[in-house]
Amino acid sequence: MESDNGKGLILAVASSVFIGSSFIVKKKGLKRAAANGTRAGYGGYTYLLEPLWWAGMVTMIVGEAANFVAYIYAPAVLVTPLGALSIIISAVLAHFLLKEKLKKMGVLGCVSCIVGSVVIVIHAPKEQTPDSVQEIWNLATQPAFLVYVAITMSIVLALILHFEPLCGQTNILVYIGICSLMGALTVMSIKAIGIAIKLTMEGVNQIGYPQTWIFLMVAATCVVIQLIYLNKVHYLIFGSSGTVRWYESRKSSNEEHLITLYSPEY
Repeated sequence: MESDNGKGLILAVASSVFIGSSFIVKKKGLKRAAANGTRAGYGGYTYLLEPLWWAGMVTMIVGEAANFVAYIYAPAVLVTPLGALSIIISAVLAHFLLKEKLKKMGVLGCVSCIVGSVVIVIHAPKEQTPDSVQEIWNLATQPAFLVYVAITMSIVLALILHFEPLCGQTNILVYIGICSLMGALTVMSIKAIGIAIKLTMEGVNQIGYPQTWIFLMVAATCVVIQLIYLNKVHYLIFGSSGTVRWYESRKSSNEEHLITLYSPEY
């Protein structure tokens, strides 16, 4: 078990390095694509024709593959927090490669991610591997979990159908909320698929279970939705010119007003 946790730990860290690097490459691709068509934040898909974006996507796929394998060997409570390291990798690379200054609060956030990840990894519980995908399915169809899934999907649909058209372009929490909520379901599905693969490799075939394919479809759907809204998050934060906001400072006789505006050119 300790050996499996070690393998999962190494794979999770490697995954964070690849994924964190991919954000930088994808950002360059998104900015280049925005100059030639409608940006993703407004429903454009010209980035699909940009080779640099695909280079970042391939890097992300490699990282996600490592993350997927990590779930086979280690508990989700150990692997998932290590994903926060990708944020640190992105922040550091952006500071040096994209000349985006990492401010004091950003450094504090990175330190908090490291401390939190280390604490969780040190205290990660031992995990008992289920005997079959059917056992995972029985757990996933418990009333409490089904209620959780129903609430999660209701919130996601509300964010997509109501809040995104209403304030998606001005409130980043809409897109982050969609990605985060779908990510919770992705982790569950990926863990189930990972266990199915591990059991199959050990001689206990899980391919014949319809539940395996259901988990696979759920995972694929969640990943696609996350990718779409993650690209919108990138544009909302950075815009086509590297920053989504510009600031206008005006002085009156009594006070200085700092007005944050969303530039229409982004």
